[in-house]
Amino acid sequence: MAETLHVVCPACGGVNRLPTARLEAGPRCGRCHGPLFRGEPVALSEADFDTHVGRSDIPVIVDFWASWCGPCKMMAPAFAQAAEELEPHYRLAKVNTEEAQGLAGRFGIRSIPTLIAFQRGRELGRQSGALSKADILRWASGLGRAA
Repeated sequence: MAETLHVVCPACGGVNRLPTARLEAGPRCGRCHGPLFRGEPVALSEADFDTHVGRSDIPVIVDFWASWCGPCKMMAPAFAQAAEELEPHYRLAKVNTEEAQGLAGRFGIRSIPTLIAFQRGRELGRQSGALSKADILRWASGLGRAA
């Protein structure tokens, strides 16, 4: 693993250089001084998606969902619980496909919920359908992070 990582702040979108050794030490953003890891999914819009997904050295698992989707609503608590366990080694994020239709089209989202894992903007894997917390954790562990 690299000696320093680029980590995007969930609050202000600032890109922080973080020594790998400090990843689990409760790091704070150099710009807004907020915590870099909050143990909860980050809501992404079309405006900030590319910064969070493309500039992050840690994998970002994105849940593409919609408010009218029953399985999406059922999976939301499991996804939030998975964020608590997977951070700081993974960032979990959510994209509302009703509000970010351009992103849904760009990534060919045909059914929701769909999870797509990215690292430095490159897709690592995808999974469609509602998952339990255990399934999300198992899927994330099998992604094989890029070097």
